[in-house]
Amino acid sequence: MSQQTAPRSGPVWALVITSVAGFMAALDNLVVTTALPSIREDLGGGLHDLEWTVSAYTLTFAVLLMFGAALGDRFGRRRLFLVGITIFTGASAAAAMAPGIDSLIAARAVQGVGAAIMMPLTLTLLTAAVPAAKRGMAFGIWGAVNGLAVASGPLIGGSLTEHISWQWIFWLNVPLGLILLPLARLRLAESHGTGARLDIVGTLLASGGLFGIVYGLVRGPADGWTAPLVLTGLFAGGALLVGFVYHGIHARNPMLPMRLFRSRAFSGINAASMLMFLGMFGSIFLLSQYMQGVLGYSPTEAGLRMLPWTGMPMLVAPIAGILSDRVGGRPVVAAGLFLQAAGLGYLASVITADASYGAQLPGLIVSGIGMALFFAPASALVMSSVRTSEQGIASGANNALREVGGALGIAIMSSIFAAQGGYETGQTFVDGLKPALVTGAALVAVAGVAALCIPGRRGAGHTDAQDTPAPVLEPAGR
Repeated sequence: MSQQTAPRSGPVWALVITSVAGFMAALDNLVVTTALPSIREDLGGGLHDLEWTVSAYTLTFAVLLMFGAALGDRFGRRRLFLVGITIFTGASAAAAMAPGIDSLIAARAVQGVGAAIMMPLTLTLLTAAVPAAKRGMAFGIWGAVNGLAVASGPLIGGSLTEHISWQWIFWLNVPLGLILLPLARLRLAESHGTGARLDIVGTLLASGGLFGIVYGLVRGPADGWTAPLVLTGLFAGGALLVGFVYHGIHARNPMLPMRLFRSRAFSGINAASMLMFLGMFGSIFLLSQYMQGVLGYSPTEAGLRMLPWTGMPMLVAPIAGILSDRVGGRPVVAAGLFLQAAGLGYLASVITADASYGAQLPGLIVSGIGMALFFAPASALVMSSVRTSEQGIASGANNALREVGGALGIAIMSSIFAAQGGYETGQTFVDGLKPALVTGAALVAVAGVAALCIPGRRGAGHTDAQDTPAPVLEPAGR
């Protein structure tokens, strides 16, 4: 059995498979945004329908992440990983062939289900396959690929829409998924978590609460924050999340034990992650529109000009992983967050209705370096902040908080933008964009402070990843 397990769980194969899967799931967060005009032209629908082509994926992804992680821990991480890839790939094909806007929205929601099962298991499978001493570099590459996917979604979506057709933003996933399925089956070893019974009550409370909160945040800017459905979603969601916390404290085997938050490492990295995505998502969402609507670039041209920011993780994140192995994850994560905050603050100070690209470039570069320094060590800190048997729970919780942070960031920064400016002229857009970017910079700076609350290394020669024992792998076919 051991002879079969070693090649199955080879670190290189595990890194390739989990990175590609993570890229697919992360890419679909924002890949649709630049394709919306073409989708409306082909399929019809009003503004409300077009917004749901984005939010249907975000909602199902966010509210089912922890459940997906729990299913993997209970029934086998590789097995559920394969299920998630299958659902995601099939839903991508359905979205590409959608005959109308309603069927597209439905396919997007199913895509989110597949991503919610697949995404949290990428880290646990990668951790199981990579030796502790090399996890920093592995997480660095994984973080680079996933960070690039999140940030470059508008570029990829705009380029495919402009040069081929909007359907190809979904067709892109199909061959990748079909290649991953046999590779994951043959090259990944099976592993399990605690094997405890599924926490149905906790799952319903968490899913209902996150759905209500995210629904309210997504619909608030469009429908108004005092709209009955928005208020119902926010208040009911908040109440359900309070119930989820109570359940996590008192239940025997809760889906997310609240005792995990007694750890400064777990609490600090999750707070930093949520605030980081809050500031980053909202900023990218508005800056991509600024480059197109105010400066007059095409979707492809705007994406190319953002590459010093969005492409930086591919260059810097692997280096960040190596640094985290040597000096610990906390200083690298904190430095990255403060650099990103500085970059956003600089952009807020130089943005005008006719700003040159050269004036923006330093802010884009600094923000990109900061984002790259965050991704890899943050992943390592999440996985090393809990026991091995609870890494699936930790991964699901962290990814869920990131998604909620992204939805919250778009909602908050769009609301600030709408209150201070608008789309009427280039100047009114800038009037709204500046305070929104300042808010994003402040939130990311607070994330840096949260990262500083994470305990430092316990001694020379030990990395965060090395503090966690390697997961026990189950024999193949069990």
